[in-house]
Amino acid sequence: MSTLLLDAGIVVLALGLLVAVGRVLAGPTDADRGLAVDYGFVVVVGLIALLALRLGSTAMLDLVVVATLVGFLTTVAVARLIWAEKGAKR
Repeated sequence: MSTLLLDAGIVVLALGLLVAVGRVLAGPTDADRGLAVDYGFVVVVGLIALLALRLGSTAMLDLVVVATLVGFLTTVAVARLIWAEKGAKR
């Protein structure tokens, strides 16, 4: 894969991370902020994967696998917190 294409992907994902940070700061609800944090985490994992391809490092791909599992578990935990908070307001 071309390094120019990988560099372009890294730049696009970095811009997506800026969008996620903006939503975390401006999100009107906790659900918006939770979704933005989840999206930002997915972008960071994508950045690590592209960086691993760019550098030719297979060890970083192990980090991607572990980070994906942690991100999934974090998403489930945040969803349960938001659900419990929403139920408490009723």
